[in-house]
Amino acid sequence: MKKTTAILTTILGVHLLTPVMQAPAAPKPMKPTAPRVVKAWQGMVSWYGKEWAGKKMANGHLYDPQALTAAHPVLSFGTWVRVTNLTSGRSEFAKITDRGPYVEGREMDVSERVAERIGIKEVGVAHVKIEIIRFADGSINYFMRSEQ
Repeated sequence: MKKTTAILTTILGVHLLTPVMQAPAAPKPMKPTAPRVVKAWQGMVSWYGKEWAGKKMANGHLYDPQALTAAHPVLSFGTWVRVTNLTSGRSEFAKITDRGPYVEGREMDVSERVAERIGIKEVGVAHVKIEIIRFADGSINYFMRSEQ
């Protein structure tokens, strides 16, 4: 009996003195870093929509009016820009996937979806700020932070 009591007392004592093991804490999620503006300028943009749907763009892919894309005469395909409507302040990211516009005085064409998001679909043409964006990984060729 004394032996059993001694064993139980020892087990209980060891149990009480042993620190409680905790599961390792989950890693803290990285805080997203804001994209850095590489270059910015202002100009007039227009948009192109459903009449071009399914047609091949200059990058070889088919145009989707609901994608967040844009056409620019010289920016590299895959470059991400933020387009901000200077009247409303609304902005959206767009990926350069096509060439254009081919209208004097226009800086860029955006997809129908971008036009909707920045509030220019009804007016057709607007004065905007265009910013080339560099993301935290150093790229300007970025696979969508919004959606694509």
